[in-house]
Amino acid sequence: MGRGRAKAKQTKVARELKYHTPNTDLTALQRELAGSSGKSDRDFDDDYKDPVDDDEDTDDEDTWVPPRAY
Repeated sequence: MGRGRAKAKQTKVARELKYHTPNTDLTALQRELAGSSGKSDRDFDDDYKDPVDDDEDTDDEDTWVPPRAY
């Protein structure tokens, strides 16, 4: 119980998305698809990348033994 209002809101939003056509800037879309925007994905620099070499962790995985089931 109690989902009536939430379901009605979801139905309203879904209906608006289905039948409402927003004005699309086709020239901006064409520029984006052509890749002529300023910065490409290849220039992406991950600020959260771990600077530690990940190969050091593999030693523990090779010697790990699962616990016995009694």
